[in-house]
Amino acid sequence: MRERSALWKKRVAQAARTDKTRTRPLTDLYRGDHWTQSKRLLQWAEKAHFNAELWVASAGLGLQPVSAPAPAYAATFSTRHADSVATSTASSAEWWSHLQADSGRTTLADLGKRGPVLMVLSEVYAKAMGAELRELGGLATEALLIGGDEEIAGIQRVASDAGLRGALGGTLTSLNVRMAASWLQHCEDRSLTSVATSNSWHQWAVGASKPERHNREPMSDEEVIAFIKRGIASAPGASRTRLLRALRDSGRACEQSRFAVLFNRTMGNQ
Repeated sequence: MRERSALWKKRVAQAARTDKTRTRPLTDLYRGDHWTQSKRLLQWAEKAHFNAELWVASAGLGLQPVSAPAPAYAATFSTRHADSVATSTASSAEWWSHLQADSGRTTLADLGKRGPVLMVLSEVYAKAMGAELRELGGLATEALLIGGDEEIAGIQRVASDAGLRGALGGTLTSLNVRMAASWLQHCEDRSLTSVATSNSWHQWAVGASKPERHNREPMSDEEVIAFIKRGIASAPGASRTRLLRALRDSGRACEQSRFAVLFNRTMGNQ
């Protein structure tokens, strides 16, 4: 793992040096609903009277400010994704440790020493960053985690709640970010984790959360393949996971393993 991560970092650095015309700030590099909503967090933070900075937890670059330049890359901790950098929780954590090992790297604890920290993390990313999260929890600072996978001492956590999607809108991929934005809207005392803020948000969430009922329409193999072809045509390079999510968000059904077989068959015939 150490050799792989070292080679990865070397290639990213070489790509940045070799063709600077393809290097751009991270804020301009990412796409999708999750990232669009993430950038809007700064607006809500300012309205809540926080002097905020936006950072990215990247499986390819480590913890970086959105102003950091980088070449286009493909890396994720989602183990079933074609661009996954690891095959297990343990290897994801090891990969993250190597990414962050360079001298001068900023950690979550470093950010915590500057002020309150609001983190929006999926389960797989929270597991990969577990050691840093525990280090942050050891500080006497305000720290809030939206999403994640477990409770960590010293960090207030709000677990992801799919029942809030009806109230917050958007797809499941951006749910945690939208929850974070909603939380900031309830920060009326300039405190991220105060009792007043927490009570205000949870009172709203209890009334807003509604269990989702999925009555998706089943599809034939031919219909699924046609959907995949349309998806690839409109978004070349779209991953299998992304297309399956889009299919389900459209109200139609396809079991994950079946979709994987049809996706591989479709891509192999192109």
